[in-house]
Amino acid sequence: MRLKTSYSSREVAALTGLTARQLQGWDANRVFLSAIASRRTSLGGFTERRYTPVDVLELLALADLRRRGFPPAALKQLMDTLRDCFRRRLSETLDDAGEMRLLTDGKGLFLRTKHGHIFDLLVDPTQPLITGDGLPLKAVNGRARRQRPRKPRK
Repeated sequence: MRLKTSYSSREVAALTGLTARQLQGWDANRVFLSAIASRRTSLGGFTERRYTPVDVLELLALADLRRRGFPPAALKQLMDTLRDCFRRRLSETLDDAGEMRLLTDGKGLFLRTKHGHIFDLLVDPTQPLITGDGLPLKAVNGRARRQRPRKPRK
C-alpha cells in the first residue's frame, strides 16, 4: 500500500471493510469526522470527504471494534473520552510505544497507562480500576484486514 496524503471515502471503505454509508453515518453522528468534510459545490452537488493516513489507521481500529460487536454509540463514547479526558487521539493508543494503550475484553474498552493504571472508558474513565488483574484484556490494533481470496466463478 502506497502512503498518500489523503484518501477518498471509497478508498477508506476498501481498506477498512466499512461501507461508504457507515462512513457517512459516522460523520453525521460525529462518531468519526473526516479530515476534510464534504461541502456543497457551485453546481449543487457535494465534494467527497477526505481522510488522512492517521484517520485511516484509526478507522481500521474502529472497524475492528465494530466487527467485534461494539455499537457506534460506544465507539463515539470512546473517541469523545480519549479526546476530552485523556487529550489523546485513538492512533496514540494503538501500539505500545505511547504513554497509553487501548485494550478490550470483548465487552468493554480500557486504557492502560505506562504506570499500569487501567481506566474503563465506557463506565467511569476518571477513576482507575483498583486492579486489572484477571481481566482477559487484548490489545486493539489498527491493521488492515486480510483479504480473503475470491473463489473463481464457474
